[in-house]
Amino acid sequence: MLRVFLFASLRDRAGWAERMLPLGSERTTAGQFWEQLQLGPLQGISIAVNQQLVDADQLLNAGDELAFLPPFTGG
Repeated sequence: MLRVFLFASLRDRAGWAERMLPLGSERTTAGQFWEQLQLGPLQGISIAVNQQLVDADQLLNAGDELAFLPPFTGG
């Protein structure tokens, strides 16, 4: 299982902010997991595993905390 977090507009798009989701028996990357969520293209979205920013090719392990963050803006 993974604890998956969605923030801001991603949370609004999915209709949830946090879920425990199963991790398949095959090795899966953060990018592949995003595709399974079917929330649109990954372009511009930041990924964090266990509170560390990572690339989409980061392999996931059972018990990981996975977060997807939309592009940030500010001033």
